[in-house]
Amino acid sequence: MRRPVRLKEAAPQGTKVAVGALVVLVVGSLALVALDVAASPLGRRTVVAGLTVLVLMPALMLGQYAPPPYRLPYRWRWGLLLVQAVLTYLPLLLFNHRWLSLLGFLAGAVLLTLPPNTSVPLALAVGASGPLLVASGLIATNRSPLSVMLGTAITASTVFAVAHLALLAARLHSSREHAAHLAEQRERARMRQDLHDLVGSSLAAITLQGEAALRGGGPAAGPGQERAALTEIVALSRRLHDDVRSISRPDGGGLSLSEELAHAQRVLTASGVEVRTVLPPRPEAAPAVVGCLRFVLREAVGNVLQHSRATHCSITLRTDGTAVRLTVRNDGAEAAPPVPGRQGTGLAGLSGRVLALGGEFTAGAEDGTFTLTATVPRAGAGAGALVPRP
Repeated sequence: MRRPVRLKEAAPQGTKVAVGALVVLVVGSLALVALDVAASPLGRRTVVAGLTVLVLMPALMLGQYAPPPYRLPYRWRWGLLLVQAVLTYLPLLLFNHRWLSLLGFLAGAVLLTLPPNTSVPLALAVGASGPLLVASGLIATNRSPLSVMLGTAITASTVFAVAHLALLAARLHSSREHAAHLAEQRERARMRQDLHDLVGSSLAAITLQGEAALRGGGPAAGPGQERAALTEIVALSRRLHDDVRSISRPDGGGLSLSEELAHAQRVLTASGVEVRTVLPPRPEAAPAVVGCLRFVLREAVGNVLQHSRATHCSITLRTDGTAVRLTVRNDGAEAAPPVPGRQGTGLAGLSGRVLALGGEFTAGAEDGTFTLTATVPRAGAGAGALVPRP
């Protein structure tokens, strides 16, 4: 069997690198500001208040910058942005140039939190506020307004780039997990459909042969009939075992159309159904076409055995320059009424298989005859043409 898809893999390396760089950027920058504030000639209470604010700032910043699954809801990030704006501008008037680098973090938070049409103008306004405060004399510093603006722009762009990288890496990881989950679901659906299509008819044939052996009579009544039925059951069981093993193989176990047709004819004949087959000499097809037609034929045979009392069945396989057509017709459409509570899904599954190759699928009853037809293009889904073997 195929190895199961692992849904929960380690986070991509890009996420760890981006988050680590973001933490170093925020904590390192605020640590430099804290050292500058601690060395300032301001009063003790003022310094302690500034250091307290700087201790709280990493939680505010990382709460806005963090990627999923640590990302806070949008309304929470709005609130943190307002608190960060207050803790950026009010202390700026007190600590002057020591607090200027926090303008870049505020501008980066604006770019990450607000929609693009709103965030860009506000981020530019935050970046321009520093030079305006310096030029107006409200902030005492020996740096020029241009230097302050460039420093704010560099910090804001760095914060935005690193946080955005972490967000993209987290989304990529989420997309990969979702794709792995879909692949697992599709694999399970494929196995369920394969079990239904490949195993159903064999189980139906085994059941019919077992019932015939228990009754001591059946379609082929005569001496040794019970032994013949048991022999057929053993053969069908071995074939069923091969079918189960072939489900894990994308080529369906490598069975040819000729072998599948021979098996269908043998199963129907053993169940008392007269069979007539029409097919090209030694047909061969690409794996996709073979797999599709095998499923169609197997489900059609299973329907004849389980849902009808047909006495005659014809199987026709034809090909022309553009398509391959399989037709299965039996005379038991009205012989056996449907059993309540046993609504099957096999025909819907077959229709999906044929449509996936760009073909057409029809099934219906008319005048007591049930006809199932599957037409698959020669180039359907990359499948090759049906050609005679040399």
